Amino acid sequence: MLRIPVSPLFGIFMLVLSSWALSTLDTSAKWIMAAGAPILLVGWVRFTMHLLLVLILVRPKSIKGILRSQRPYSQFLRGAVMVGATFSFFTALHYLPQAEATSIIFLAPLLVLATAPWLLKEPARLSRWLAALAGFVGIIVIIRPGSGLDPVGTGFALLTALLFATQYICTRRVAVDDAMTTLVWSGAVGAVFLTLGLPYILAEAYPFIKNFGLLEWIVLLGTGFWGALGHLLQIRAYRQAPASLLAPFIYLQIIAAATLGWLVWGHFPDTLTWLGIIIVCGSGVTIGLVEWYRSRHGH
Repeated sequence: MLRIPVSPLFGIFMLVLSSWALSTLDTSAKWIMAAGAPILLVGWVRFTMHLLLVLILVRPKSIKGILRSQRPYSQFLRGAVMVGATFSFFTALHYLPQAEATSIIFLAPLLVLATAPWLLKEPARLSRWLAALAGFVGIIVIIRPGSGLDPVGTGFALLTALLFATQYICTRRVAVDDAMTTLVWSGAVGAVFLTLGLPYILAEAYPFIKNFGLLEWIVLLGTGFWGALGHLLQIRAYRQAPASLLAPFIYLQIIAAATLGWLVWGHFPDTLTWLGIIIVCGSGVTIGLVEWYRSRHGH
C-alpha cells in the first residue's frame, strides 16, 4: 500500500517554485549571452555558484560525509552528462525562443518511459509508448517546416532532450545516495571541469566582462543561484510527495518559460506552436496520471 506523504500539496507547491527557478536560470543565461558573455563563462559561473551555495548549506563537519558516494562512477557520469546538457541547452537558447526550446527538451521524460523496458528493466507498457509517440507528434508540430525555428537551435534542443534522458537514467543509478550528495556532485563535476578550462575562457571573456555593469553581474551570478535553488526545491518536493504524483506538474515549467519569454523578449508562441506544446504537455500529464494510478493500486 502506498505510504501517504506528510504534505503532498506542499510538495507540488515546491515543484512549481522549482519550475520558475529553473526557467529563471534559462532566462538569465539567454539574456547574459545576448549581452555578450561567452557560453563557457556562463557555464563556469552556473556550476561554480551552484557548488558554493550548496556547500554553504552543508555543515562543515558534514562535508566529507556528503561527498562520500556509494556509486562515485555513476555520480561522475551523471555530472558529466549534466555539463553536456547544460551547454547544449544554452546553445539552443541562443538560437530559439525560450518556450519552444523548453518544450522540445521535455521530450526527455517520455524517452525515458519509452526505453525503460531495456534501460531500466521495467515492465513494457503500451501506455508509455503511446505517450512517447504523442510527445513526438507534438515536437514535430513545434518544429514543423515554416515554424521559423532555427535548425541549429532545434538540433541542439533535440540533443539536449537526449542528454536529459540520459541524466534521468543516471539519476536512477545514484538514487542510493543522499539527495544532497548528488546535488554536490552535480556542481562539483562541472565546476572542476570548467575551472581547468578557465585560462582558455578568460581571453575571450575579458573584453565583455570589463564593460559589465551591476545588472550584468547580478544576472550572470544569478545563473548559479537560480540553478541551485531550483534543484534544492526539487529535492524538497520529492521528499514531500511521491514522484508519480509530481510527474504531471513538471510540465508547468513550459508555462513558466513562455511567461518569462513574453515578459523579457516579447515573444509569444503562435497558435500551431501552442498546439504542439499542448500535445507534449498532454501526453506527459496523461502518462503521469496513469503511472500515479498504477502506483496507488499496485498495478
